[in-house]
Parts: sequence; C-alpha cells; structure tokens
Amino acid sequence: MRILAVHDRYVVRGGEEECYEGDVALMRSFGHEVITYEQDNRRVAELPGWRVGVRTVWSGEDYRALRRTIRETRPDVVGIHNFFPLISPAACYAAKAEGVPVVQFLHNYRLNCPNGLFFRDGRVCEECLGRALPWPGVRYGCYRESKAASGAVSVMLGVHRALGTWAQKVDMFCSLTEFARRKYIEGGLPADKIMVKPPYLSAGTRPGDGRGGYAIFVGRLSPEKGLDILLAAWEQLGQRIPLKIVGAGPLAGQVAEAARRLPGVEWVGRKTLDEVCELVGGAAFLVFPSKWYETFGRVAIEAFAKGTPVIASRIGAIAELVEPGHTGLMFRPGDAPDLVAQVEWALDHPEQLARMRRAARAEFEAKYTAERNYEILMNIFERVTRGSGKHPLLRAP
Repeated sequence: MRILAVHDRYVVRGGEEECYEGDVALMRSFGHEVITYEQDNRRVAELPGWRVGVRTVWSGEDYRALRRTIRETRPDVVGIHNFFPLISPAACYAAKAEGVPVVQFLHNYRLNCPNGLFFRDGRVCEECLGRALPWPGVRYGCYRESKAASGAVSVMLGVHRALGTWAQKVDMFCSLTEFARRKYIEGGLPADKIMVKPPYLSAGTRPGDGRGGYAIFVGRLSPEKGLDILLAAWEQLGQRIPLKIVGAGPLAGQVAEAARRLPGVEWVGRKTLDEVCELVGGAAFLVFPSKWYETFGRVAIEAFAKGTPVIASRIGAIAELVEPGHTGLMFRPGDAPDLVAQVEWALDHPEQLARMRRAARAEFEAKYTAERNYEILMNIFERVTRGSGKHPLLRAP
C-alpha cells in the first residue's frame, strides 16, 4: 500500500507530531510505502500576516503542489494529519481532484474551536461548538491571543463548513477517543465518517516495578494541564510521597518556584521518551490533573505500558481511558482536596495498587500496542479505498 502523509509541522513538538511520526513509522515497519508532504509552521514568521490569513483559508500553492505529488507518486490514500495554518483544507480538494480517498486525522478540536482546545480563561469553553461561524473565538482572541489571527481561523472554519468540505471532501475522520468523536459529531461532522483510532506506544514498553517511592506528572507545563491543582494538592500532602514533574512550557517558572518551596516536589525538566518511560515505570502512580478536554492523553498509554496506575481528573477523554479501581483512580476536575483524598487512598491500599499495576499493563497489551494499532489503521484505509475501487490489502507492499 502506498500512503501520502500530509502534515503542517509545529515549531514546538507535541502529541500531534508524535502521532504523525508514529503512524508514518508504523506503516513503514509493516512494509508499506509512505510518501510525506510537509510544511513547517516556522514559515509563518517569514510571511506577511495577510498572506498567512489567506493561506489558512486556501493555499493555491499547496493545492497545485499536492496534485503534482499525487500524480507522480500515485498513492492509494492521502492521510492528512494537520493542514493548519499553511497547507489549508486545499489538501482535501487536491486529493479528491486526483481521485484519491482522504483520511483526516483529528488530533485536536480545531474544526470546532479556533484554538483547538475548548479551553479559555482557565476553564472549558464550548461557545464555538456547532456554530456556522465561530465568532466568539474572534471576540476573545482565542488563537494566539490575537483577534486578527482568530479571525483568519474562524473564516477558514466558516468557509469550509459552508462549502461542505468536511462532509464531501473527506472520506473518513480518525478520532483518538470515543469522547472526542462525540464532540466532533456534536459540532456537525457526519457520524458515519468518524472512526476511533488511539495512539500506540512501541518504545520502552517493558513493565516497571513501581518501587521508586514517588508519584509523577508528565506533560506540557501549561494552564489547561491542571498544574495549579497538582501543586495545591502536594502542598496539602506534605512529604507523604515525593512528586516528580516532567515537562516544559509557559508555567515552568511557577513549577520551579514550587519545587523550591514545597518539600518533596522535584521538577526534572524535559526528558526523552525513553527517559520518561523509565521514570514512569518507577512511579507508584501517575497523576493526570487536566482541566480541559484532552483528545487522548498519550501519557496514560506510557503509564499503562509500564504497569503504572493513573490518578486522573474525571473530564474529557481521560475519563474514558481510566477505569476507577481497576487501572487507576479518578477525582473531580479542579478539586485539589479530592485529588489529595485519592492519593491518600492509594498510599493506604498497597495491595489494591499492586493489582492496578497488573490491570494497567493488561490494558496496554489489549489496546495500545503497535500491532493492534496497525489492525485498526488498515481497517480504516481498507474502508476508504474499497469505495474508490482500490484494494490495497490485496497488493504486495
């Protein structure tokens, strides 16, 4: 099978980049040919603002280049991981003009929210959900704290909703969780065109022993991740169990100050995936205090792979991933005392925590291995290529 992977790369790496690179590596590891068509968001700084705004809605440059690439490489399917802001939805039209089915991967909530997060001013916000034109995002300057930039995103969303781009030019959408899928449907995407495919993990997947005697947080140090709740909880917990914080981001200064002030709190900075997996494997449990609708929460897979239970806020997709009392515990989002109560319960019930470790590892093996992910991805590609008259599974890769 030959796949053309389309991606607008971010300057700052994150979950979307990892999903994109993971899917490319996965298909190649199973013998399929993957051609990549990429833009780099760093080009935005080189272009006039008006031109970036126009390209966000429609990039004629990428439309023409993609049609040439498709004619030259003759892919069976085009997989679009990110078209924002440079490539634009013109990618969908280029593929359909050349008669190639399109699979759009949904790594955030961009098609229904200008900032892609459903999060504003420290809380969940759904004001743009389902609107023909997401004008509240412009009013609040939700994208990059800029009304002009938010206006460009909103126009793109409004124009392509009016044109029927998502309904007519995309054969299948891939959501990371069932929760996210429901939100996309609520926002207007056709339910019969959205399938669920979670990320997978292949590195550092040997289970850990959890004997490090510490709890761990892994993630971007940003407001939506619930770091204020995490630090408030550890201020109450005192030195009952040390906390390691792994990551970098805009709240790094606040985390560094808390690490100096609070006994037992340690900020270890950014780590490689292998280093993260090693640290997670040694933790008694991982704390996931997010305050927004995570589309997935890849760190939960990393925890399950190491057999580490997850104590998570009951919100968004993460509430779907963690089974309380089986693979972890849940607390009310934004409620530091409830997080404290769950941590204390875990520390007071070591036998139950040990059973959760075994259950977490079993959950990983059942749902999040490369082999299982490949089966899901091939099922999606087979469904869209069947309608186009192609039968890639019958072809030698």
